[in-house]
This record gives sequence, structure tokens and C-alpha cells, in this order.
Amino acid sequence: TSQGHPMLVELKNGDTYNGKLVNCDSWMNINLNEVICTSRDGDRFWKLNECYIRGNSIKYLRIPEDVIDEVVEEESKPDPNNSVRGRNTRLNTGGKRNGKGGGKGDGKGKGKGGGKGGGKGGGKGAGKGAGKGGRGIQ
Repeated sequence: TSQGHPMLVELKNGDTYNGKLVNCDSWMNINLNEVICTSRDGDRFWKLNECYIRGNSIKYLRIPEDVIDEVVEEESKPDPNNSVRGRNTRLNTGGKRNGKGGGKGDGKGKGKGGGKGGGKGGGKGAGKGAGKGGRGIQ
């Protein structure tokens, strides 16, 4: 959603990067283009065509409010590719995950996946609380 939109990235060392988002991965590594880098003192500036920022060096991101509003609208729309027939599709965010195994579960440790009581993020060992806090379909 935010690709191509401007954003400000402040690093832990105080440097800031203003540019347009090209890409972001699951570790929050970010590619920006048309970048203006400012030193932590604010007295030096660099203009870069593109840059790569490692996610673990980021202190915070500032994203325009209209981009955040677009994300909220997208999340509120039903996803036609994620429909389940004949089941209540309410998301269970606190289901118990008993037993070992991985795969998608139903919030109670049952469902698809290898092992007994598989659940997304299923923990090791049998018993209540193993792999707790996983999400599944109830």
C-alpha cells in the first residue's frame, strides 16, 4: 500500500532518511529512492538516488496519514480468496494450542498440519499453554 509514497526513517544513530518507499521485507529492511539523508546534527545533507536501510537499525518510521487510512480501508474489506465454507470465520486470537506440530489450526489445537494438535505457531510438548497465543479459525 505504501510503495511509492514518501516516508521518513530515523535510525538509532540519529540520522534521518526521507524518500519514497520501493520495498520492505518481513525484517523491516527498507529500500528507498529519491532520498535526502540528514546527519544527526542536522547540519549535513546528502542526496541519494537510492538506499538500503537494515531493519534492526531503524528507530521509527513516519508515514503519511492518508497511507495509513488506505491500509485501514483495505483491512476492513472482506478477502474473497480467504473464504471458508460452512464455518464461522471469526478470527480466534487467543485459542489454546495443545501438542506438537505445525500448520493451520482451529484455535483449539486441531486442524491441518503435521503432528498432533497442529496450530500456527504450535509449541513443543503436550498440555495447555503450549504454543499459546496462536491465531486460527474458530
